Amino acid sequence: MSKIFQTLKEALSGSEQEFTSGSINRAIVLLSIPMVLEMLMEGIFALVDIYFVSKVSAEAAATVGMTESVITIIYSVAFGLSSAATATVARRTGEHDHEGAAKAAVQAIWIAVTLSVLFSLVGIFFSENILRMMGATDVQVADCIGYTRIAFSTNIVIMFIFLLNAVFRGVGNASIAMWVLVISNGINVVLDPMLIFGWGPLPKLDVEGAALATSIGRGIGVCIQLYILIRGTKLIKLAKRHLVLHWQTIGSLLRVASTGAFQFIIASASWIFLMRIVSESGTEVVAGYTIAIRIIVFTIMPAWGMANAAATLVGQNLGAKQPDRAEQSVWRTAKIDMVFMLIVSIFYFLFAKQIALRFDPNPVVVEAAVLSLRIFSVGYVFFAWGMVVSSAFNGAGDTLTPTLINFVCFWLIEIPIGYWMAVMLDWGLSGVVWSVCIAETIMAVVFIVLFRRGKWKEVKI
Repeated sequence: MSKIFQTLKEALSGSEQEFTSGSINRAIVLLSIPMVLEMLMEGIFALVDIYFVSKVSAEAAATVGMTESVITIIYSVAFGLSSAATATVARRTGEHDHEGAAKAAVQAIWIAVTLSVLFSLVGIFFSENILRMMGATDVQVADCIGYTRIAFSTNIVIMFIFLLNAVFRGVGNASIAMWVLVISNGINVVLDPMLIFGWGPLPKLDVEGAALATSIGRGIGVCIQLYILIRGTKLIKLAKRHLVLHWQTIGSLLRVASTGAFQFIIASASWIFLMRIVSESGTEVVAGYTIAIRIIVFTIMPAWGMANAAATLVGQNLGAKQPDRAEQSVWRTAKIDMVFMLIVSIFYFLFAKQIALRFDPNPVVVEAAVLSLRIFSVGYVFFAWGMVVSSAFNGAGDTLTPTLINFVCFWLIEIPIGYWMAVMLDWGLSGVVWSVCIAETIMAVVFIVLFRRGKWKEVKI
């Protein structure tokens, strides 16, 4: 028992490690626990945000859903760049090249700054166009456009918090990433109701308050991340000499990040298309679907935490020339993730209505949320396998394979099936959600088949 507590303490303490030797199960535990808690904090943020926003109005909740559907493009770019950073930093760490790890981290930061400026300009000048494209009503545009503008214009905190946490994960210190999100999302949870409803001396900002609270919380988290990296840790320290642009490193990062980002953009674009179909069913259905998505995110995020652990293990072990150990780590992580998702899927299926009622008593909203939760839960086990194995490809630096699989499964399967079921068969919301389950299941099977072939072991970065 004392050994278990010692392992838990070590997982949460913030020590950096190279997971290229020793027990694989212990390595998975040490990485997974902080990564699961890190992603759980993201899930809590999503739930708290939509909980308070839904108290403003159904229009506000629907606007958040529409904005999030489009802003996932920014998340996609952030995830793509983060995948490149984790893969590169983990590979250099496995090679004991700590200077190379720091250099890669700073070059990734330069890329993030450039991209975030471009996204901010889009948000400042085209927020109204974005909302109307997603089917927003005149009331939603008039009352909630501020949320969209703030979300886009402060996207740099999204880019940085994902990127810098990816650097920490690459050097094997997932606990720092976890504690950063505990602090930043904790601040967001406190500020959310204060800024939305105008508690105390603060002004009542309605849905704009949610965007502002998120930006402040994540901004403080980014400041903490930069302070730790500049101060330096055992395996990585950013210095002035790393600020010099290294075009070869930037080119390598962009090569991995571009396909990685496109991989997530493909998925994001499918969500945008599906949200557009759902919007035809009315504001209340969109609100219910948005609530369901946020609830789903709450448990998918911890599952992504375990998937991120697999990416770090793959990167470090490939750097140490141990591909078989890398593969073994992935299979073990996937099995753990599968059990977790199975338990969650049963819970969602049985208690969907009770959960939905916590967010909105409106019968139409609740019905849409319950329908979405129950259908999503059917495919949850397959989601687990797909997440872990796709992260393993990314951790190896092979972002092209997941990109191609995403393109086929999301654009050639999910979108056509979603349109056919929702519009042609007139299934509405249920057709959209079923298309997601079908596509994710097929994708998981394809990932497993290609991963077994082992081509990812030969990727050079």
